[in-house]
Amino acid sequence: MKTIYNSIREEVEKHSKVRNSVLGNVSEWKRSHYIILSEIIKDELSDSEELQGGKKFEIGNTISHVTLQRFFENDYQDKTHNDLRFLKTLDKICIFLGYKDLNDYIQSVKVKNTEKELGDGLEFLTKMVYDYCATAFEFYKHFPEHKTDIFKELVFDGSPFLERTSQFSRELCEKDFQLVTKNNRSNYEVFDIHLVTDEPDKKILETQEFWNLLFKVGETGEEHFVNQLNTQIYFIRKIDNVWKIWDNYNPDAGRLNRIVDMEK
Repeated sequence: MKTIYNSIREEVEKHSKVRNSVLGNVSEWKRSHYIILSEIIKDELSDSEELQGGKKFEIGNTISHVTLQRFFENDYQDKTHNDLRFLKTLDKICIFLGYKDLNDYIQSVKVKNTEKELGDGLEFLTKMVYDYCATAFEFYKHFPEHKTDIFKELVFDGSPFLERTSQFSRELCEKDFQLVTKNNRSNYEVFDIHLVTDEPDKKILETQEFWNLLFKVGETGEEHFVNQLNTQIYFIRKIDNVWKIWDNYNPDAGRLNRIVDMEK
């Protein structure tokens, strides 16, 4: 909650009514400035729809300058949550900021932080691709077990990508393919990632990937190599406020399956 307190204080300072008053031109607020702030908040709360009816009588529509000065200057700890008067003060400040109450403000901050972490910037998207490739390599290590649940945090259920990957990998597992990792016989590398499309609910990334995999067939010991450098394109979507991979264009997808079928 300490960060929430700081966030609320910062939003109050940025409020248009505060910035456009004498408070916006002062670097350090004194007692007289908190009196002004108290009046600004009072005027806003008087017209607030959130404080019409019973709620106005429950929490009031004013905050004293003494309370405001204490809130801005004190370093609050978690135990402060239990003070009902303090919570009512926070409710009123959050209503002044345009929210329903303190809980509404907290939820809004969580959503904003999530979107910032998950939706913005190449760093998050790059991490998703790296995580997927690491997970795919781990997935191969489990062969001939077909553990597609390993992708659930990164790839949408029912997505074309998961269905295609599941089909190709199941065929190899049924043939008792096993990945050889001893002495680093199998490895991969991802590099040169860049953003192709950047939309609110859709991102497209292009990558260069090198996969060097050695599989052995259980009973026969027959070896099959995958040695490919290619360009892959990841289609990442936002569904129900969650970002995951929806599809992938890999020109070599299913190549090993086709080779094995041709050898029959």
